[in-house]
Amino acid sequence: MNQSERKSSLEKPWASSQESVIQALEIDVEEGLSSEAVQERQKQFGKNQLQTEKEKSILEIAINQFKSLIILLLAVSAVISFVFGDFVEGMAIVVVILINALIGFFTELQAVRSMEALRELTKVTAKVRREGEIKEVNAKELVPGDILLLNGGDIITADARLIQASKLRINEASLTGESLPVDKQLEPLPEDTPLAERKNMAFKGTAVARGSGEGVVVDTGMDTELGNISSLVQEAEEEVTPLEKRLDALGRKLIYVTLGLAAIVAISGWAFGRDLRLMVETAIALAVASIPEGLPIVATIALARGMQRMAEKKALINKLSSVETLGATSVIITDKTGTLTENQMTVTDIVLEEGHVKVEGEGLDMKGDLNWRENSSDKKMTESLETLIKAGVLCNDATLTFKDDEINQTIGEPMEIALKVLGRKADLEEDSLRDEMPEVRKIAFEQGTKMMATIHEQDSHEYFFAVKGSPEAVFGSATKVASPDGDQTFDDDLQEKWSQTSKSLADRGLRVIGIAMKTSDEKESNPYQDLSLLGLVGLMDPPREEVRSAVKRCKDAGIRVIMATGDHGETAKEIAYAVNLVDNEDAPYLLGRDLKEIDTLSDKKRQQYLETQIFARVDPEQKLDLIKLHQDEKEIVAMTGDGVNDAPALKKADIGVAMGKRGTQVAKEAADMVLEDDFFGTIVAAVEQGRAIFNNIRKFVLYLLSCNISEIMVVTLASVINMPLPILPLQILFLNLVTDVFPALALGMGEGDPRLMEEDPRDSEEPIMTRHHWISMGVYGALITAAVLIGMSLALNALGFGRERATTISFLILAMAQLWHVFDMRENGTSVFNNAVTRNKFVWFAVALSLLILLVAIYIPFIANILSLTDPGLRGWLVVLGGSFAPMIISQILKEMRLVV
Repeated sequence: MNQSERKSSLEKPWASSQESVIQALEIDVEEGLSSEAVQERQKQFGKNQLQTEKEKSILEIAINQFKSLIILLLAVSAVISFVFGDFVEGMAIVVVILINALIGFFTELQAVRSMEALRELTKVTAKVRREGEIKEVNAKELVPGDILLLNGGDIITADARLIQASKLRINEASLTGESLPVDKQLEPLPEDTPLAERKNMAFKGTAVARGSGEGVVVDTGMDTELGNISSLVQEAEEEVTPLEKRLDALGRKLIYVTLGLAAIVAISGWAFGRDLRLMVETAIALAVASIPEGLPIVATIALARGMQRMAEKKALINKLSSVETLGATSVIITDKTGTLTENQMTVTDIVLEEGHVKVEGEGLDMKGDLNWRENSSDKKMTESLETLIKAGVLCNDATLTFKDDEINQTIGEPMEIALKVLGRKADLEEDSLRDEMPEVRKIAFEQGTKMMATIHEQDSHEYFFAVKGSPEAVFGSATKVASPDGDQTFDDDLQEKWSQTSKSLADRGLRVIGIAMKTSDEKESNPYQDLSLLGLVGLMDPPREEVRSAVKRCKDAGIRVIMATGDHGETAKEIAYAVNLVDNEDAPYLLGRDLKEIDTLSDKKRQQYLETQIFARVDPEQKLDLIKLHQDEKEIVAMTGDGVNDAPALKKADIGVAMGKRGTQVAKEAADMVLEDDFFGTIVAAVEQGRAIFNNIRKFVLYLLSCNISEIMVVTLASVINMPLPILPLQILFLNLVTDVFPALALGMGEGDPRLMEEDPRDSEEPIMTRHHWISMGVYGALITAAVLIGMSLALNALGFGRERATTISFLILAMAQLWHVFDMRENGTSVFNNAVTRNKFVWFAVALSLLILLVAIYIPFIANILSLTDPGLRGWLVVLGGSFAPMIISQILKEMRLVV
């Protein structure tokens, strides 16, 4: 049989009988494959490993640092400077480019992934039957047809059709999102059975929680369900972040402005009969003035600072621009298990014939009151309630270990652990119970009976039978119901009543188990006959404590939180209500299969899907559809998750957020951000930090461009009116590299306005510079330009200074006016003297440092000669101070009038 024939015959192995699968793969179950058959199939199917994406090389990382329009514009300016012999200017621009590239290179290199997670999953061994013997082989050597042996604790290393199962339960949460281990069976299933319900299959990447079994390997490597997810991870397109889009858009605008102004000045000056070389030099000066050389550096450092802050808060960022992306996020799509919930079962409800008990405390917390719903002060620990809890503790395989009166370690199924924690809350300790009632017999849980029983000796002549299982199974074995007035006959009416009670608990998203007991003088008596029903226990994987407040903060910030889980709809709905994701207990939910053909939905149906906040039974491809649904509406989508099944969506989303502790390595590798502490509230901190970063970037872009437009206006107007250039090309570059950069960098280091999380997310199409920002930039630039030109006129005409001294004065007015301009970057509505800028210690340090650099440039002869500067003298300094402060004073008045931002 060739490979294609074998594949087609096993297209849906869960729908085939064991015999059909064995026959299709041409194997003898008792003997397994021979060495020759293994080698032949390895040639056909290849190694049992997942393909890996090519990691970025150091060269690729380095090249990426130069993929920016602003960097390109700077490079063109440098080339022009070299062509016209201005080597100092050219070298200065080259230095700017290299500094920016080095910062970006080392930051990104630090974030490059150090290993391939999907490949790591295969670095384990597997037990197989080959040539009639049990062998332990490298999981990579598995081939279709191998007989795979499974035991508790094993990592399953290939997809297999089960042919034997003894109390086999497999934890598939990382693959399907199912929060509970899945009981496995052997019977064939319908062809359209969803992944989460294929109970006769064992999947690569999942783990055996309990029991043992055997399976025939049907798929290996990229043909497994995990391999399909790996393909989706590689195929999912990575989105360009909003910040990258905006900076590119700004860069394009600057190119047009630069080329347009340079051409106009050069051509008009030449047309007026001025020297062509002088006009070309002036055009270069304008080009230099129009480019914010400090912008790439400041943006990179500001983002790196945000990255550092997030790391301090246990959030690791893989890419610099991702720091800002969460700030623009309008939708967060989150998994449930382990992300919104503790991934630990907790008893929340107990129903007895005499009433309903609510149990407080979550997870492994051993403190929690048991409160009767009925208003009865005398109902505390009744005999029926004590017996039920006692039976739950005794009929149990879980183990708890303690340290300093706290649970240190747990072994066993979450449901059984929860029952033992319930015993602690009721002061019924297992050790004491087992001393009083030693176990003499156990009947393990079986899929056929759906029950488990333990038998305990009460005295020398009587035995206590403790039974737990599915409500339906326990109801079918019970003949009585325990009540305060003695046992009642479990007739049809009572059965109907209890069935409805069980359904109502399940409808709330709880897992429900029935608990029963009987006493007998025969320990070998059938444990599942003549039982007395004690009651029902409802369990829930509880929401994590911090999630509710985190979801509320998201709502306050205008961010929609959507749950997409592989779990049942009622369970998802209950958790969604518990964490405040929805306001109504009866909020609607949709199933993953409803997401099919989203591209052909009617407008009404699409709107329904967009408004729905709970999606259950969602598989990996459907998560991609859900993300696309919202991205098509121009939403910025963040996806949180921790499982293998989340990886494709984490990559497709505008930003993927993986859980560090509970998350699989696959999810971490696919994500843009990893939360080390799994603290959902860190997502909100990331949103706040992202908004602050964007706000800071907007501030320093406005600041830098205001400064640069003033330089453009100064040079342009001086050229038009045939006035000596108030500032020379090298002086412009000096300002842009030194005095502009430090205040701008300080703005980028700001903590941000506390009111940011009270605003709705920005429009995904909103540029860094809006119309109001461009207008404000023009006003600020005009004020500084007027101050510079008036100051130079005073120096030349009123004071009679020479050209070099007058140029120095205009240079200093421009430089210091730009320094004071940083205080114009406060938010509207804040105090002139107490705001985010004045509270920013980095701003004061930057202003002081820049003033020191200016003094050095004036009074250190070597530097002064290069920049053509001289001492302005006392009268000159008075002109400088007056001229530089005037624009800031006028700007603050305009800001109070809300005429500028």
